[in-house]
Amino acid sequence: MTECAVRLPSSSRALSANLRISPTRFSPLRRSLPLTSASIIGKSLFCSRSHRRISVLSTNSSKSQFTTKSSMAETVTGKSKGKVEVFDSEEELAVSLAKYTADLSEKFCKERGSFSVVVSGGSLIKSLRKLVEPPYIDSIDWSKWHVFWVDERVVPKDHPDSNYLLAYDAFLSKIPIPSGNVYAINDALSAEGAADDYETCLRHLVKSKIVDISDATGFPKFDVMLLGMGPDGHVASLFPGHPLVHETEKWVTFIKESPKPPPERITFTFPVINSSANIALVVAGAGKADVVHKSLCDSESSDLLPVQMVSPEGELVWFLDKAAASKL
Repeated sequence: MTECAVRLPSSSRALSANLRISPTRFSPLRRSLPLTSASIIGKSLFCSRSHRRISVLSTNSSKSQFTTKSSMAETVTGKSKGKVEVFDSEEELAVSLAKYTADLSEKFCKERGSFSVVVSGGSLIKSLRKLVEPPYIDSIDWSKWHVFWVDERVVPKDHPDSNYLLAYDAFLSKIPIPSGNVYAINDALSAEGAADDYETCLRHLVKSKIVDISDATGFPKFDVMLLGMGPDGHVASLFPGHPLVHETEKWVTFIKESPKPPPERITFTFPVINSSANIALVVAGAGKADVVHKSLCDSESSDLLPVQMVSPEGELVWFLDKAAASKL
């Protein structure tokens, strides 16, 4: 087990706790949850199981009308271009998402010797469930994974609202990822302190080449972000109409008055999100159909939802089930 030792100014020592990547002892009441980092190793054999895609949607940029295609095509989302896949069911979506993630894992492990993965909370974690089943559980090189959160609620790690707890119970506890490669927030700090601490950790990991850096923006460039979307069009903890959607300097910031409880959270900013090499937006359920329609079909509005501001350096792929795509 390794330990990240970073020299910080004395005023920053309180913020450095999250950089201690070492074994942690837990009482039964804490559910034996690792508190910091985790990574994974395997051999990248890819699932040959076929899935039936009900349709792939493309848009005519002048008419913003979708048509059914037999293969994946590009569509405009705000100022970005993305690929859209629609599946008969959330189950088929999860199968495809596992293949997508495993393929990227193999690619970056070969190219960089590591794979930096950012996840959100909510239903996204459920959609990752196929990765903990054969063939992926035995084939992915889990030891080279480094896992981060695009946002987190400032609550204890064993709290029901914790994105860490959700990911640990459903995903991280089921894969052989080194605990030092899972980067959770320091929940002993305030929202502002936890955000500063997380950014300090990212800066160290950029220096040590665990996380890439964008030559174009100077912000960290994660290999993939696996993101969900709220029914109001928010991504991470960047909400419609909130000033944080316009933050351009910080890597990680905080919010104390989240429109959605719990109120205190930390979040990556859009410059970090949009410096990503790959982003998958995973959206399922009829309750999000209206926002999916606005996001993918409304290119006229100047009042963009946060999800419409997702515009990565690399590839953007929407993974939709039939219910979420029902109004396209």
